[in-house]
Amino acid sequence: MRKEREADRRRPEERDRTPASSHASGLDRLIHERLRLGIVSALAVNESLSFGDLKKLLGTSDGNLSVHARKLEEAEYVACTKSFAGRLPRTEYRLTPAGRRALERYLEHMEALIRATREG
Repeated sequence: MRKEREADRRRPEERDRTPASSHASGLDRLIHERLRLGIVSALAVNESLSFGDLKKLLGTSDGNLSVHARKLEEAEYVACTKSFAGRLPRTEYRLTPAGRRALERYLEHMEALIRATREG
């Protein structure tokens, strides 16, 4: 984490010269997993999504979505609201400000990795 903070203090042109392997190690492992990246990406472009909407959009099972959404919730990247629509339970997810910042950092790391790979 300390290296990540030091890298963030450098000017953009200095960060671009960091070896690709250094960029890869700075990725947020929590978001890097395919399904969790899908969840935060979907929520980044939607104010909120229901459990059913996310499940359909990501093409995953109830159990798989529950496990990954809970990990994001525990990290406070995603907020979950449970309610009822009549007698039917409804679970709604939204991206938190911390989750949006984490996704933005993740995307910046990926862009830097791509630049470093193409220049290398």
